[in-house]
Amino acid sequence: MAQTLETRFCPACGGRLQVRNIGDRERAFCPECNRIDYKQPKVGAGALIEHNQQLLLLQRVDQPFRRRWNLPAGYVEVDESPVSAVVREVREETGLEVDVLRLNDVHWYDDDPRGSGILIVYECQIIGGTLGSSTEGVNPTYFAYD
Repeated sequence: MAQTLETRFCPACGGRLQVRNIGDRERAFCPECNRIDYKQPKVGAGALIEHNQQLLLLQRVDQPFRRRWNLPAGYVEVDESPVSAVVREVREETGLEVDVLRLNDVHWYDDDPRGSGILIVYECQIIGGTLGSSTEGVNPTYFAYD
């Protein structure tokens, strides 16, 4: 899914945005303050948590992707690093405290109806807490890789 240019007003001055071809791409442009309103992807952080050769997954509570199994993950807030975000998200979604061991991979996705994004996945180790459900994810379960 391509990112749309749905913003109608300039976040800097409030002028009405126009779509113009800038740098061989259609971009939202403000003729009032000459600002290009760039659309950037969301950045998320996710955790690979293993226990006894199995991977922890949980089911999403809300749309989109309701009831689908996924890694503990969420968006990086503006005032935190991706590493801090994954530790926070794991705690919020599973009740577990983790240490980040290493970067696993970086994935770009475009199948989310809220827009495209980048998911930074870290291998994490449990250091405390109690595994449980949350308002965002339920049925936390360890699955064999096969």
